[in-house]
Amino acid sequence: MGLVYHSSNVIMKGTLHLFGDWRVEGREHVPSRGPLLVVANHQSNIDPPLLAASLPRRIYFLAKGELFTNPLTSFLLRAYGAFPLRRDGGDLSAFRWALGMLHHDAALGMFPEGTRSPEAMRKAIPGIALIARRSGAPILPVGIVGSERIGPMWRVLLPTGEFRIRIGEPFSIPPAEGRVTREQMESLTNAIMERVASLLPESYRGVYGQGETASRG
Repeated sequence: MGLVYHSSNVIMKGTLHLFGDWRVEGREHVPSRGPLLVVANHQSNIDPPLLAASLPRRIYFLAKGELFTNPLTSFLLRAYGAFPLRRDGGDLSAFRWALGMLHHDAALGMFPEGTRSPEAMRKAIPGIALIARRSGAPILPVGIVGSERIGPMWRVLLPTGEFRIRIGEPFSIPPAEGRVTREQMESLTNAIMERVASLLPESYRGVYGQGETASRG
């Protein structure tokens, strides 16, 4: 385990215990080895380290490319285990990196909404379905509640409040033969995100509330 990741995780767990009310449900659902796509809703800047602290495996992340513009920040993020992602859905280098990590049995964390959604879930970018289909990796849905109360970046270092992490059972999407249409990709993405939404209180589910994605399909 990398020094930056390990140190950050120790600090995050310590501050969560000291200043926050942090509870995790479903750790027993996390496979101890093998490739794994960890998919969660995204409310705050604290979500990646909060997710890393909550799961009993090292997690690598795809993170928005804008965070890597500063050389020092870029170095620390890469040392932590993050790789830059363009959020237009057409980043081949990030796609290849993700598949390579999964090929080497890593756990890869993704927030498919593409940006923070502090009020309720928004429509996800279909890239998650493509990675899941190409890699064949099982998907671990995770619901995060409470992180939306974290405001400025400095609050990540002082995470006060209630944080509830609910880990669902891993699942796989059905294999598809031949070319997959955009509509099929969106349908698979909806199916994945609805698993995440099912782990959240109804008020957090947004476009993935009961019947919402079906009516939009």
